[in-house]
Amino acid sequence: MSDQKQVPEKESAPQTEAPEKKEKAPAYVPPATREKRQQSVFKYITILFAAAFLLMLLTFVMEKRQNEQVVDSLNESVTGLRESLTNMQSAQDIYEENMELIQKVDQLQTENDSLKAQQEENKATVDGQEKAIQALDWFWQINEAYATGKYSKARSLIQEFEATGLVSYLPKESVTDNGRFSPADRYAEIVSALS
Repeated sequence: MSDQKQVPEKESAPQTEAPEKKEKAPAYVPPATREKRQQSVFKYITILFAAAFLLMLLTFVMEKRQNEQVVDSLNESVTGLRESLTNMQSAQDIYEENMELIQKVDQLQTENDSLKAQQEENKATVDGQEKAIQALDWFWQINEAYATGKYSKARSLIQEFEATGLVSYLPKESVTDNGRFSPADRYAEIVSALS
């Protein structure tokens, strides 16, 4: 039996049961294929890392651009607020200046009204003085006619003088303190003497 190979008993025994499925052990991989697989896996991982890096870089650039837009928008808002505040300050300054001008206008209106009243008063005084001068002119003509004995002339002058309505403008007080009659008193004396 030396020439015969011994067959294990398992093989010689008849198999009556169904064979169980066992996992197959990996087949033998030659070293060149193993290196190719490792290189392929390394390339795949490198590509994945490069893609992830590119995605992160793209995300960073997009966020930076978006942040720049937000910052620009905020800068525009701040500029708008500054302009608005400046306009509000300008409006406040204009309002205060307007209020001051209104007060000055009121003050000037009051002064104007006062000056108008004073002007009217001065005009009335001037008119009164002019009429007093006219009345004194009439009075001196009447007094002259009476003093020179021209009674008929004095009477006609008195009638004309009465018609002018200037009699009331004759001064009732004497400006000279010599104890003499005032022009109004002297006129009344002449009228009484000629009546």
